[in-house]
Amino acid sequence: MTKGIVIGYDGKRAVQNMTGLGNYSRVVVGTMSAMYPDNEYVLMAPRMRENPRLEPLLMRENVRVVTPATAIGRGLPWWWRSVAMTSQMAELGLDLYHGLSNEIPLSAGMAPCATVVTVHDLIWRKFPQDYSAPDRRLYEWKYGRSARLATRVIAISERTRRDMMELWGIDPDKIDVIRQGCDPIFSRPVTYEDRERCRSRYSLPQRYILSVGTLQWRKNQLLAVKALSALPPDVRLVLVGGGRADYIAEIERCIAAEGLGDRVVRLQNVPFDDLPALYALSVFASYTSRYEGFGLPLLEAASTGTPSIACTGSCLEEAGGEGAVYVDPDDVRGYVQAALKLLDEPSFHTRLANKGKRHAARFTPDAFACETMKTYNKAILDFSLKGLK
Repeated sequence: MTKGIVIGYDGKRAVQNMTGLGNYSRVVVGTMSAMYPDNEYVLMAPRMRENPRLEPLLMRENVRVVTPATAIGRGLPWWWRSVAMTSQMAELGLDLYHGLSNEIPLSAGMAPCATVVTVHDLIWRKFPQDYSAPDRRLYEWKYGRSARLATRVIAISERTRRDMMELWGIDPDKIDVIRQGCDPIFSRPVTYEDRERCRSRYSLPQRYILSVGTLQWRKNQLLAVKALSALPPDVRLVLVGGGRADYIAEIERCIAAEGLGDRVVRLQNVPFDDLPALYALSVFASYTSRYEGFGLPLLEAASTGTPSIACTGSCLEEAGGEGAVYVDPDDVRGYVQAALKLLDEPSFHTRLANKGKRHAARFTPDAFACETMKTYNKAILDFSLKGLK
């Protein structure tokens, strides 16, 4: 077998998280290890835990997890991940280290290899009300430092790239935009049995709008709630996800004021494997966020053949393409008009669904892996040239 390179990853979320950044981490490692099997892929995690979503990756010969090598590192995982990890990178013989969730070790300037960091968003700068003051200060310092220290930076959208340039002054030539694909589960056909099982499990109505995401002010689910009273009475709104108590209370007040009763359904702790069927059964998806780094639920919906209503103002058009209708985040009337068009005009619904499928098909694992490997190669070259200076 041809000898490849050794790539280390920040494995904390791949090991510990079931959704969100955990999904992104597993998609990166899974795609790269499949496309470039001669390389060795090392997930560096502060601790190991059982995770059924990680197990398929660990069955591959070229993927493994390493945890802190010392008692101090095991006892102080935050210190290991922020500082001591760099010495273990040398012991592992890494050619490159990739921080998958906005950060690399604070000691990355002394790392023995090239470093890449994926920055997902700078939302705390745009919507500080969704974050505590200590968290905002920590993110600004830690993530900004990581982007400046890294050999190269991956932005998941053009919007995030512009934000890094404008707010952090990062050299645009150092940033590569690589839009993430969604989990392959969303591209697989949803069977009749999957649909019926899902409808029965969650007592789903015949016609419902699906909104997937944390309930918080920035995500703006209230727009769909306000529009619901102007839609046919048999149409329900299904909100999937936990959220902030204050925003949930605001949604509940709106439900009461509009007399919506049981027309808004909340689902929590939904298994990831049920999401494709939930999308496929819905009349359309709703993702009305005021600001995102990318907007993965739009790509998930498009992959299942489900059109969406989304909002202008950030980067959601990059994720949804022509598979969605876009309205202003405060335009209730515009949302109602778009919803009625999707509900009442089957040809428009089908046309949007087909365009969305074509858009989603461009986010192939091959393209993602190829672009990511280009960044790795550039980082390794840049690091070697720096060492010659």
